Amino acid sequence: MSLGRYTLVVLGFATVSLGVVAAFRESLGPAGLLATLVGAALAAANTLAAYALVVWSTRRSAQVFMGSLLGGMLGRMALMLVAVAAAILYFGLPQVPLVFSLLAYFVGFLVLELCVIQRRTVTERP
Repeated sequence: MSLGRYTLVVLGFATVSLGVVAAFRESLGPAGLLATLVGAALAAANTLAAYALVVWSTRRSAQVFMGSLLGGMLGRMALMLVAVAAAILYFGLPQVPLVFSLLAYFVGFLVLELCVIQRRTVTERP
């Protein structure tokens, strides 16, 4: 699956699921809804960056692949830590909706990414 198509799948999933979340906007409140949106956006950006690194490094040497995989993971973890800390400490977003949303979307996108990469690996075998 190309990066563009994967992006459309991720954004479609996020849009549909956030539409469901919008039904609970009154119980979340404006700040909780914003925190949920930020969590979803961070998870989507994380999965798109991860997939872009995999697509980029697939045709490279094993050393480059592992370097981009491990370096990309470390870089994405650091950026996510800074983003979550800023969202909570600087912007004052509620912690529970932000973290719950981030983790829920992260798990969903991780499953999607693993399925797509597995399918991609099987179809590219000689």
